[in-house]
Amino acid sequence: MPGPGPDGFNLAAVFDAVARAVPDQEVLVWRDRRLTYAQLNARVDGLAHALVAHGLGCRTERSELAGHESGQDHLGLYLRNGNEYLEGMVAGYRARVAPFNVNYRYVTDELLYLLTDARTRALVYHAEFAPQVAAVRDRLPDLELLVQVADESGRELLPGALDYESLLWTPCPAGGMPEQSGDDLFVLYTGGTTGMPKGVLWRNDDIFVTSMGGTPFGTSEPFTSYDAIAEAARAGDGGMTLLMIPPFMHGAAQWSTFHVITGGGKIVLPDDVRRFDPADALRTAVRERVISIPVVGDAVARPLVEEIERGGYDLSGLAAVNNGSAPLTPGVRARLLEALPHIVVMDAAGASETGLQMSSMSLRGMEADTATFTPVAATTVVDDLFTRVLEPGEGGGWLAQRGRVPLGYLGDADKTARTFPVIGGVRFAIPGDRARYLEDGRIELLGRDGVTINSGGEKIFVEEVERALAGHPDVRDVVVVGRPSERWGSEAVAVVQLAEGSTATDADLLDEAGRHVARYKIPKAVIRVPLVERSPSGKADYRWARAQAVTPAG
Repeated sequence: MPGPGPDGFNLAAVFDAVARAVPDQEVLVWRDRRLTYAQLNARVDGLAHALVAHGLGCRTERSELAGHESGQDHLGLYLRNGNEYLEGMVAGYRARVAPFNVNYRYVTDELLYLLTDARTRALVYHAEFAPQVAAVRDRLPDLELLVQVADESGRELLPGALDYESLLWTPCPAGGMPEQSGDDLFVLYTGGTTGMPKGVLWRNDDIFVTSMGGTPFGTSEPFTSYDAIAEAARAGDGGMTLLMIPPFMHGAAQWSTFHVITGGGKIVLPDDVRRFDPADALRTAVRERVISIPVVGDAVARPLVEEIERGGYDLSGLAAVNNGSAPLTPGVRARLLEALPHIVVMDAAGASETGLQMSSMSLRGMEADTATFTPVAATTVVDDLFTRVLEPGEGGGWLAQRGRVPLGYLGDADKTARTFPVIGGVRFAIPGDRARYLEDGRIELLGRDGVTINSGGEKIFVEEVERALAGHPDVRDVVVVGRPSERWGSEAVAVVQLAEGSTATDADLLDEAGRHVARYKIPKAVIRVPLVERSPSGKADYRWARAQAVTPAG
C-alpha cells in the first residue's frame, strides 16, 4: 500500500493494511466467536457499503470548517462490548461517517441530550436497548437509520429498524466508496460525570499517531507508511493478546484496541460483558493466554487482585497490567505485584482532549511514586494564566498537551477556544487538570480542577484524599467531594463503601487519611453507602457522589 496522503493516516485504512498483512490471524475472540482479520474486514466492508448506500458520508471537507464544526454524518454506537462495536467504528471511518460512543447507562433524558447534541443520523444499538431508542427516536429529527443488533434479550426489531447482520451482505454501491482521509473525524464523547458530556473532535491522523498505535512503542517517531504498519503486524506474529475488561465506549479502550491491532494482535472479551465478574475475566485470561490486562483504577483492579489471591489461576503468561483513566492506589498496586511478581504494572494518564500524555512503570520492589509520571515529549505544564510553558522545577500549573491535539468540541466555539488556547504561536489542549512540574522532568498529577475543593482558602485535590482513605484495608471504594459549609465555604466529604462485615469507625477511616495528607485535607464527614456508583469505565461519578454528600440517604 502507498504511504498516507497529505492528510495523514485514516483508521479504516490502517485496519485494512493490517488485515491484508495478517488475514488469518485472530483479531477478536468472544465466547465461541473467533474472528480473523480477514473475516472482520469483510464484515466491515458490508456495513460501510450499507452506510454509503443509505446516503451517509462526508458533506463538507475539513478545510472549509472551524474546529468545533463537523462536515460528516454521525453514527452513534449504543452497544456493549462485542465485535459489532469494533466493526461499527471501522465501517464508519471507511464510509467517511463519524462514529461516536454512546453511554449505555444513560437514562432517557441523558440519551436524548447526547443524541441531539451529536446530530445523530444513524444509530447501531443492541436489541436490549430498543425500548430506550423507541422512547427518543421521534424527538431526533436528524435520525434516519436505525440498525439493531440481535442479543440475548430477544427483543424484536423496532418498526423501521434494520437487522445488523443482514446489512453485512450489502454490495459495494454503484458509485463506489469514498476516499478516506486523515482529516476525517474521530469523535469521543466525554463521560459527563462532572457536567454534560461533550463531543471531542479529533482528526483520525492525530489520534492515531498520539494514542492508537501510530507511533511504535518505545519510539518517538510515527510510522511513515501503511506498508510499515503492515510489516509491524507481520513481525508481531499474533503475539499480543489483550483482555478487554473496560467497555469499548470508553476512549482508553478504543486506544488500547488499536494499539493491539497495529501490531496484528488479538482482543479477547470476557464471557460476561454486562457486568464485571473478576472470576470470569481471569478464567478467560487463562484460557486465551493473554499478555496484557487493562484496568481502570481500583474499581477494576481491587476485585481482580482479590480473585487472584484466592488462587487457582495460571497467569504465568501475563506480562502487564495497564492502568489508566482512574487512579490506582499504592496498596492495590503492591498487592498486584505481590500476587504476580513477574509482571509490570503500567500507569498511564491522559484525557479525551489530550490523548495519552504520560506514564510510569512499577515492578515488584520498584514501585513508581504515587501519581507521578514521565511525560511524552508533547506533554508539559503551563502557568495559571495560560501565558507560558513552565520549566521543570517551577512548580504547579495546568497539565497541557501541544502539537497534535483535538480540533475542538462539537458545536461549542467558546469552550473550544478556552480549552485549546494558542500560547506562543502553538496550539495547546488544557482540559483542566492541575499538575506540578518536578525538577527531574517528571510531572505530579494533582487532579481535575473541576472537582477540586476550595475549603477556607486552601485547595484540596480530591484524588489525593481518595488515595489516603483507600489506604485503610476495609475501604472497598471511595469518592471525595465538596459540599457547602458555612464555616469553610466548602468542605470535603468522603462517600465510602466498606468491606462487608467491617467494624471500622469513621474515626478509624479519618485517622488513616491523616497518616497520608495534611490535616486540612481530611474529610469533615464520612457518608457510608452500600455501593459507590461509577461509570461503566470505572471513573468516579462526582455528580452522584455530591448528591449523596448533600442529601445522604437514611
